[in-house]
Amino acid sequence: MTKPYDVIVFGATSFVGKILSRYLANQPAGNLRWAMAARSQTKLDELSGELGVDVPLLIADASDEASLQALCAQTKVIISTVGPYALYGEPLVRACVETGTDYCDLTGEIQWASRMIKRYGEAAKVSGARIVHCCGFDSIPSDLGVHFLQQEAQSSLGEPCNSVKMRVWKIRGGASGGTVASLMNAVKEAKADPAVRREMTDPYAICPADDYKRVRQPNVQGVQFDADFKRWVGPFVMATVNTRVVHRSHALQGHPWGEGFTYDEAMCTGVGAKGAITAGVVAAGIAGVMIGSAFSPTRALLGKVLPSPGEGPSPDEQENGFYDLRFIGRTASGKSLSVKVFGDRDPGYGSTGKMLAQAAMCLAFDTPKTEFEGGFWTPASLFGERLISRLTAHAGLRFERIA
Repeated sequence: MTKPYDVIVFGATSFVGKILSRYLANQPAGNLRWAMAARSQTKLDELSGELGVDVPLLIADASDEASLQALCAQTKVIISTVGPYALYGEPLVRACVETGTDYCDLTGEIQWASRMIKRYGEAAKVSGARIVHCCGFDSIPSDLGVHFLQQEAQSSLGEPCNSVKMRVWKIRGGASGGTVASLMNAVKEAKADPAVRREMTDPYAICPADDYKRVRQPNVQGVQFDADFKRWVGPFVMATVNTRVVHRSHALQGHPWGEGFTYDEAMCTGVGAKGAITAGVVAAGIAGVMIGSAFSPTRALLGKVLPSPGEGPSPDEQENGFYDLRFIGRTASGKSLSVKVFGDRDPGYGSTGKMLAQAAMCLAFDTPKTEFEGGFWTPASLFGERLISRLTAHAGLRFERIA
């Protein structure tokens, strides 16, 4: 039976939900049938007025299973922007799995994604639901950047790269309260549960349990000089998410890059003494936030200083933001190549809204259930070239070979 909608945005009145809904509202008139959903009719009415768009408005609550089941009954794909996902996300994933409804989100909460895979992975295969976590800045540019590099390697070098580095070359963007809340909750979980702590330090945390023999992965935690990039580097805060997604993509595709494949991420901070000092500041800042989030008094203090849920970069900051990610890969025989991924908006919000929307449309229109079975996928393993084409045509991303 044909469902009335292709896509429902659940959490449309959230910070990212508004950005995503505005993006969909501004798309050229086409065949997309979409609706906005949230728990407040008043906020939905206000958003509809702001956007000047006449789309159906649906009421659903993350804690009301009946309302979530009703959403699933009406759509091919649900986009969820309701986080922290570890606190509010499971009932919708369960409803989608039970009803065979496709789903994508922008979570960066690997400990939660791991739980969802373990609890619902087999049921999703049976029902046909395709669940795709991490469809925002974490981790589409990293995951599809590696995919693009490996395609280039196969076509021009005749073999895959068994070692890949991603470095954040340049970036401009701000944090939102939703991201801060998710980070603090993840650190709180890790402090309370040793199993979560182990999982959050495991680069293979979301790989299948029967995966191949695992190798030690590089991990930039402090200040290093990277000879390949000729820059000082410090840790990249999203590396603990992106690396896990890339390794799951590798596993789900049957380990095409070799059983010794390694992947790491870091942030370039410059050359000379200034670059080294900046790398130290980055490392200290990340460590400070992580340590501060682990204890109630400092967590409360950080909550007063950092953005609260519903707050984030202004429209001008989103418009003027960007990111430039560089990848270097090496093959087993010593050949190398470089690619870059560029995004034209604030990474976490302006660009994430567009990426998440295109991932949902790729799921609804370009990924037939007859060809791709149910289960927990990654952007690269499920979408690959189809999503790269959409992102370059409609979302301001560029994937380029540079050496």
